[in-house]
Amino acid sequence: MNSPLQRFPAPGKLNLFLHVLGRRSDGMHELQTVFRLIDRCDRIGLRVRDDSEIRFSGQFGEDNLCVRAARLLQSVAGAARGADIELDKQLPVGGGLGGGSSDAATVLLVLNRFWQLNLKRTDLMALGVRLGADVPAFLYGRSALAEGIGERLSALELRPAWYLVLAPQVPVSTKEIFSDAALTRDTKPLKIPPFFPGQGCNDLESVALRRFPEIALHLAWLKKRSPQARMTGSGACVFAEFPREEDAVALHSELPAAMRGFVARGLERHPLHEWAHDQ
Repeated sequence: MNSPLQRFPAPGKLNLFLHVLGRRSDGMHELQTVFRLIDRCDRIGLRVRDDSEIRFSGQFGEDNLCVRAARLLQSVAGAARGADIELDKQLPVGGGLGGGSSDAATVLLVLNRFWQLNLKRTDLMALGVRLGADVPAFLYGRSALAEGIGERLSALELRPAWYLVLAPQVPVSTKEIFSDAALTRDTKPLKIPPFFPGQGCNDLESVALRRFPEIALHLAWLKKRSPQARMTGSGACVFAEFPREEDAVALHSELPAAMRGFVARGLERHPLHEWAHDQ
């Protein structure tokens, strides 16, 4: 009889700002951003198999980042065993919260231990870059300044905070936003640390607002009540920061019936941060 799947968190993230500094010769963009993990999570069910098969059950079919992460780790590390993977999706798809990347990072962290591979955090982060630019940030597992394409990470200490996150029901293609001719690509980098709440902006925001009126509607509602509100990632989610949970909850209670959102706490560490070794 098979053992039950064990379930693990894959937290979302917010980009507290996101500057596009330039375009590289390979077509990728030089960025500067601050990642903040939040306690809103997908849940990944995992169970080791005695054979080498990777089997997935969920709404995204076989070619998803969870499966790709497991197969990459299996291939690179020469793991003889397989895994059953199940995804309980709670983070909005195409919402700019990094859900797919976080799912992949959680699979790498857990299977590294379950398969007794003992890869270091830096090894896992090198694999993560091959899956997506945001994956290393979740493997790094703490608040961070990210530069390059997002792979150069420096730890930041951020104050405790709560966030009201609104989730317009429109999936946004990151590739389409970055390829828009109107995107600003020459923003000057900020000198960080320290980082102050409200610094910078999201250079992708104006493109997303023009393309998706629903995002513009949600952000306008939020900015009217919290002027420093902004979009995360390439959208669609928008957020406002508060020093106290009750302030975020109070504004959430005012949401119009047609809008969806949630309150999340900023995390200092990934829930599985200790599952990877730095030495």
